Amino acid sequence: ISYRRTFAREGYRVALIARNAANLNSTAQEINSNGGEAAAFEVNEYSYPTILGVFDQVKAHTWPSQKPAEVRAALWNASTTPFKTFLDVTEEDLKGSLDANIVAPFAFSRQAVLTFQKNSINHLGKRGTLLFTGATASRQGNTWTSAFAAGKFGLRALSQSLAKEFGKDNIHVSPLHEQNGTKKLTKPNKPRLHT
Repeated sequence: ISYRRTFAREGYRVALIARNAANLNSTAQEINSNGGEAAAFEVNEYSYPTILGVFDQVKAHTWPSQKPAEVRAALWNASTTPFKTFLDVTEEDLKGSLDANIVAPFAFSRQAVLTFQKNSINHLGKRGTLLFTGATASRQGNTWTSAFAAGKFGLRALSQSLAKEFGKDNIHVSPLHEQNGTKKLTKPNKPRLHT
């Protein structure tokens, strides 16, 4: 099941951000034709300034429906997978993994947290939810995953750090773990109201 389709089915507007314009536009069309609301935002790279800028575009976007335009959930689901043995990994492979799994998610998280902090507390006791897709490689490396695992370890550490720092502000942060092709949400924190 696609996360973006799941969010759309649950009534969320879906802002799709990625480097592949054709896939973005196709997915946005599919969601819109099935009664959801989706918009595509193409980026040329997963750099810090690019992600800061595209998040601003998403927040400024005019949606077709009259519902309030409020960001309540943000999911980082980008990655690169340079599955190579350690001695075959190039500097470019490593940079790609670090950009997609650490640098760009830092920028994305910054924008999400700043946006969530302006939200009122919802019926679940939260201002917003920030999610990151993970992988088994975020917990254990393997023969062909040195560059991939380094990035995913970093993404998991970012997620844990943000959960501890912003949980007190009613911002839920959690990794989504994928194991053997099965996606599951880690057990959420109990809603807490802080005043």
